[in-house]
Amino acid sequence: MIEIREITKAYDGVRAVDDVSLTVESGEIVTVVGTSGSGKTTLLRMINRLVEPTSGAIMIDGRDNRDLPGHELRRAIGYAIQGYGLFPHRTVAENIATVPKLLGWDRKRIDARVDELLTLFHLEPARFRARMPHELSGGQQQRIGVARALAAEPAVLLMDEPFGALDPIIRGKAQDDLIDIQRKFATTIVLVTHGMEEAIRLGDRIAVMEKGKLLQFATPAEIIARPATEFVAELVGSDDRAFRMLSLSPVSDIMEPGDAPGSPIDATASLKDALSEALWSGRAALPVMRNGAIVGRVTRESIIAQGGRPQ
Repeated sequence: MIEIREITKAYDGVRAVDDVSLTVESGEIVTVVGTSGSGKTTLLRMINRLVEPTSGAIMIDGRDNRDLPGHELRRAIGYAIQGYGLFPHRTVAENIATVPKLLGWDRKRIDARVDELLTLFHLEPARFRARMPHELSGGQQQRIGVARALAAEPAVLLMDEPFGALDPIIRGKAQDDLIDIQRKFATTIVLVTHGMEEAIRLGDRIAVMEKGKLLQFATPAEIIARPATEFVAELVGSDDRAFRMLSLSPVSDIMEPGDAPGSPIDATASLKDALSEALWSGRAALPVMRNGAIVGRVTRESIIAQGGRPQ
């Protein structure tokens, strides 16, 4: 869907992005992670031409992104930023409808799309359609910001630290919402973050940047197990590596026959979540549920053993 070819952006001779090449497949979530000043936001903004490159090219669905005027390109690409960027004088419905109106959608189609997105983000249309941004919580504003970015059914969604202003509990729910929405629409997403935990949780692949260079572009499992440079290893955190690896595997991978006392955990939950629940509740084993029925159990011992295995 997105092919970045030897892209460079220089400011006064200093390369903010330095000869970066990577390909984002259709329907994939790619997270771009790095420290402040690594070039990740500049790279993102060159995709929708909020920043023009010094050299190189970016192809979107096989077409050079310079073939269209910048404003037309940006109407076809969703864009969500930290701080939500909602228009304070417009209602929730008017905010979500911004790009569809610019594209000339009729009122019936716009209203249907607004209600569809509000429902998907667990915001009852009748209650939220007419609200103003200042009447919403931070988590609700964030969901409206993403809904607005998705309103015109873009094939590509760019996100610049969209969850950075949220507290950890709300951030986790927002990340879950994004994964659910992406699965429903098969949207290709490029998401910038400064947190490796978020990059691992959301990314099908992760691009690690530092000082404008692309250091590694690989799956979360590969980056955790085989970091390409010392900087990538530091970003992953050697002490956390085994624990983070558990976040990549579902409980069903090591489920065994049997039952256990207490509340169950879903078979699709990560081994990291299962270990956290087992430690928090003081249980040696958890029952595993699938489609409302107990189908087995997972033991704390087997989770810890899985985390300690060489990758």
